[in-house]
Amino acid sequence: MATAKKASSKTGGVRFAQEPAAAATHSHVHFDEKLHDSIVMVIPESNGNFLVKVGFLKTQHKYEIVFTLPEVPGLGKDVCPAPIPNPHLRITNLTKSPDGGLRVTCEYMAHQEGVMSEELQIVSESKDDVFVKVKVHARVMDRHHGTPMLLEGVRCIGAELEYDSEQSDWQGFD
Repeated sequence: MATAKKASSKTGGVRFAQEPAAAATHSHVHFDEKLHDSIVMVIPESNGNFLVKVGFLKTQHKYEIVFTLPEVPGLGKDVCPAPIPNPHLRITNLTKSPDGGLRVTCEYMAHQEGVMSEELQIVSESKDDVFVKVKVHARVMDRHHGTPMLLEGVRCIGAELEYDSEQSDWQGFD
C-alpha cells in the first residue's frame, strides 16, 4: 500500500496591512433602540387621505396588515369599509383605538413583483358621501429572492404555491 506525503511548506499566501489604531476606533456602527423603519408607517396626505407603507413582501403570499389611522372627525363614530371590490386588498376589521384613532386590519395578497399600490376606502355609515382613502404601498419581491423581514404590524398568513415542474420529485415511468 502506497502512502502519500503531505506537503508542509507554505506556498504563497495573502497578507493584509495592519490598520492604525486610530482608524479602527471610528469603524463602529450604531443603531437606535427602535428603528423607525421597523414599523408600518401611516402618513397623512394634504388632501385628508392616508398613505400606508408596509415594507417588503413576497409574491404569492397573503399578509395580515394592522395599522392605526389618526382620528378623522368628519367620518363620525360609525364607519365601515366601502363596498368597492379589490381582489388583492380587503379590510377584515375596523375598531376604535383607545387613543381616538381607527385600528384597521386588512388582508393583502401580494400577487405581482414590484412596487405595488392598492387603495381602499373607509366610509361613514351616518353621513352621506363622507369617506377617507387609504393607499397601501408595498415592495413585492419575487419568490426566488429570499424572505423579507416583515415590519411590525405585518404578518404572513399563507402562501399560494405554484406548481414548478423543475422542482418536482416525480420522475414518471420508464
